[in-house]
Amino acid sequence: MKDNQEDLIHQVVAVCVLAGKILLQSGAETFRVEDTMNRIAKNFSIPEAQSFVTPTGIIFSIEENDVTKLVRIKNRGTNLRKVTQVNSLSREIAAGKIGLSEAYRRLKEIDQSVYTYAIWLQILAAALASSCFLLMFLGKWEDMLPAFVAGGAGQAGAIYFHRLTKIKFFSEFTSSFLIGLIALFSIKTGIGIELNKIIIGSVMPLVPGVPITNAVRDVMAGDLVSGISKSAEAGLTAFAIGAGVALALAFS
Repeated sequence: MKDNQEDLIHQVVAVCVLAGKILLQSGAETFRVEDTMNRIAKNFSIPEAQSFVTPTGIIFSIEENDVTKLVRIKNRGTNLRKVTQVNSLSREIAAGKIGLSEAYRRLKEIDQSVYTYAIWLQILAAALASSCFLLMFLGKWEDMLPAFVAGGAGQAGAIYFHRLTKIKFFSEFTSSFLIGLIALFSIKTGIGIELNKIIIGSVMPLVPGVPITNAVRDVMAGDLVSGISKSAEAGLTAFAIGAGVALALAFS
């Protein structure tokens, strides 16, 4: 009987930690990760669970049973589809619709899924978004084409350079540098009119909107370690974008 209880506890821990890992890797805020893990444990009759989450790791513990698990998070990004899937699964667990083994199986499927939009579609979306951002910042209609090209090239550069190196700063720096060069070229050739508006619209797809939002959310929720670290990461990204554009403008 005791062995069965221990096996159950370890299975619950595995489900909770896997759910937290998926959420954290997919860009969820710290509060959401901890709350989801604790709720899943509580719904499987383990109310004494405790979790501590940082952007680079998860510590999950069952106090009365001396069970603790640590997971290191190395890769983080933004995949709101997976966040939604884990949230839906958590609600199904709370409603008693699925059991422990089924929950773990579905979490493994979510974790291993690699569904992403095609690269050409990502580039096209970034190009269209850049043109729209240009108009939103009161740019001229004549600058839509340069912003479209620069935004698409910047997204393509970000994808390509990220494959060459896993250092996020490098890919963001080089892609923003490429955007600056294209914007300068459009002005020199007379295709573009307002350099600043073209650059601003083109770099918007690179701006870390979700990390900045999560950083503010974590600080407001009292998760200072996560909030400050995410703020630093977002700030480094903003610096990389600004440095790349500044280097390109130095050639003008």
